[in-house]
Amino acid sequence: DALWLAALDEPTVEALASLLSPADVGGLSVWQQAILDALTFCTSQIRASGFAPEMRLRMTAQVRETEPFHALAADFDGLRLAYMASLGASPKDTASNPAEADSLQVALTQFRTRLDLCRQAANTVYAHLDEHGISVDLVFRLRQLRERVLRIRALLDCLMGTKPAQSTVRLLGHLAVVGQERRSLRALVGSNMSLLAAKVTERSSETGEHYITRTPEAYREMLRKAAGGGALTAITTALKFSLAGVGLSLFWNGFWAGVLYAASFVVIQLLHWTLATKQPAMTAPAMAAKLKDLSEQAAVEGFVDEVTHLVRSQVAAVIGNVGVVVPVVLALSLGMRWATHGPLIDADKALHVLESLTLLGPTLLFAALTGVLLFASSIIAGWTENWFVMHRLQSALRYNPRITRLLGTQRAAWWSQQLRDKISGIAANVSLGFMLGLVPAFAAFFGLGLDVRHVTLSAGQLAAAVATLGWPVMQSASFWWCVAALPLIGLANLLVSFYLAFRLAAQAGDLARVDQSRVSSAVRARLRSQPMSFLWPPMADNPPDTDNRHG
Repeated sequence: DALWLAALDEPTVEALASLLSPADVGGLSVWQQAILDALTFCTSQIRASGFAPEMRLRMTAQVRETEPFHALAADFDGLRLAYMASLGASPKDTASNPAEADSLQVALTQFRTRLDLCRQAANTVYAHLDEHGISVDLVFRLRQLRERVLRIRALLDCLMGTKPAQSTVRLLGHLAVVGQERRSLRALVGSNMSLLAAKVTERSSETGEHYITRTPEAYREMLRKAAGGGALTAITTALKFSLAGVGLSLFWNGFWAGVLYAASFVVIQLLHWTLATKQPAMTAPAMAAKLKDLSEQAAVEGFVDEVTHLVRSQVAAVIGNVGVVVPVVLALSLGMRWATHGPLIDADKALHVLESLTLLGPTLLFAALTGVLLFASSIIAGWTENWFVMHRLQSALRYNPRITRLLGTQRAAWWSQQLRDKISGIAANVSLGFMLGLVPAFAAFFGLGLDVRHVTLSAGQLAAAVATLGWPVMQSASFWWCVAALPLIGLANLLVSFYLAFRLAAQAGDLARVDQSRVSSAVRARLRSQPMSFLWPPMADNPPDTDNRHG
């Protein structure tokens, strides 16, 4: 129906308007009265939304002082009276007395200006999300206010536009689509997922500047941090093999493996080191900020630059992790053999590692599943930080009488600030650790046979297997199939988590399919023209803008 209405030509529309317009009653047609009533309802709803505490308290003080929502009803009443007065004047009267037409135009301009001020006031809410947090209800209110402003503009075009019949047809086509979506389960799920996505991405979450490399110096710093993460992951790998030797049941083995992973990842965070392919919680918000306006090609190129920076950072993290975890695991295995006269793992486990990591098996499928878990941990991190801020837990911890009595005022303030700064990373690391440990256990319970493959952990396991089987294993084809699988595991970890973050940002920003195609084409063009930019920062790159939280 919407497509049919949109295809009507102008003469047909004018003929239909003449045929379907009922006779005026008291100077107003039924259609004009319906539009005026709709304008009244929308205006009242916008005004009520602007006065809601959730919206009003998050607006800037300067906007609250201007009181844009207070005069909205009065401006509409003035427009309504001016429109009614214009209907009472004949065309001859209007020509002889242009003041009637001028008063209507002045009232219309005043009302449109007031609407723009209300929308701008609502937009200032976004600047306060870091301080107050965001909820699905707030996201819904902001979007609903924007849609009502757009609906008022469409109604005004139907009533007072230069081509009211054409504007009416467009409005009816839109209403046909809206009516269909109200009965669509797919549209219901899609709109709610969009709200949840916006809840995560409207806040910038952790700054994540230490995850992004834009210069050769930053790239080398990332390698150094990743080397530290790789060394600690080697110890984690050794402890994981020791845990497997205890002989726990499937669930408890997965649970304590999750505890081990979570503790290791948190220590890596506290030491300011890096774990490869672990996506920071700021990735989706950063991309959402870049995707808000793609009207110019420069905006698309800016988004591609952000993609290049993020991919390059992850590549550096993979190189640093794998380059250190392998020799450290070999050293630990030799130390274990010297201290206990036994290998880190026995020959059966070493052969099992070769069988499980081979490229000829489901390794890449498991690596893609791990990419999903990496993305999920970043979402949990963003949600946790938002929850922490929205419920003002930092103030509660800082000023709680029992805490201040126990720690003192200064220590309580320090701990509350530290928790505020690190809550996102702790949530990401703890959730990722438990997912890596428990997902295989739950999958085995349901007979799914799924496992996880993280590039750093896999490289450590392969190194332990080589230390047990000896150098002759390097002459076997099974070993080299495992070596060939490692870069593909890292690639699958990175691409899957990054693609899901891009989809989340596109959904949160209501990015059309056409714009998504433009962005994808621009990324592929950059990959063809400057492939090395995804691996090493060009010397011409500018230093990061420290005023931009999204980077």
